[in-house]
Amino acid sequence: MIGPLLIRKTHETLHAAAGARLRTVECSVDLDRSKSTVEIGETGWVWHGQRFPYIESCAERTIYHWVDETFQPVARFTTSLIKLVPTQWGPPTFEIDGIKMLPTTHLSPYEDAERKVRLIQPRGKLILDTCGGLGYFAAWCLRGQASHVLSFEKSADVIWLRNVNPWSPPTDSRLELIQGDIVKNIGALPSNSVDAILHDPPRFGIAGELYSQSFYDELSRVLKRNGKLFHYTGAPNKLSSGRDVPREVLKRLRRAGFAAELRGDGLLAQKK
Repeated sequence: MIGPLLIRKTHETLHAAAGARLRTVECSVDLDRSKSTVEIGETGWVWHGQRFPYIESCAERTIYHWVDETFQPVARFTTSLIKLVPTQWGPPTFEIDGIKMLPTTHLSPYEDAERKVRLIQPRGKLILDTCGGLGYFAAWCLRGQASHVLSFEKSADVIWLRNVNPWSPPTDSRLELIQGDIVKNIGALPSNSVDAILHDPPRFGIAGELYSQSFYDELSRVLKRNGKLFHYTGAPNKLSSGRDVPREVLKRLRRAGFAAELRGDGLLAQKK
């Protein structure tokens, strides 16, 4: 069981219930994954038989978890500040040094992952998930009855976020999560060994190696003939960046042996 997790909405619900002298209130303490009935007291609240104190305030863009007998932000700083961030949809996104890593403007990042996974038709397939992140791609691959998901995530801190996030996929024998850099590890994967690929890299300015011709050549090598690839690129501002990243990616994928086309905020490709 993950939780409790507090965000501003939950914090305000608990304080309002206490102010109204209610005995119980229904709310979510797992980022809208479920609803719970919480007992309300003067100095704290009770969830699953455990008492927790009210906290003084909640920052708007912060998720708090219970650790060392206090509520602390779900964040870590090693080489970068990595932080789980709430959204209006429930499923959170995450940030690295203040840069949002998942799209959240128009829909939930969890639903966005479902839409993209559907493009590669996961049923019965062995899928390479190059940049695992919070695991939303992997979760939908499993729900779509993939036979196996090989997922790489470079950051130990992001994997830690997954262990706190109730929307990340639980342990499953079909999901192989590897802490490692896909650029350094892809050479060890056999040729023609995966049925489909999901590639959701950080933006080009952070991880240009994940947009290189040599890396796309490796993706083509490990993918079986006619296998599908979805590559998220986002929609970077050409006026400010001076480059059209999706068009550059399109050309490189075609040079790597893919039939590729722009699709939404990324590219859908198929190995020839």
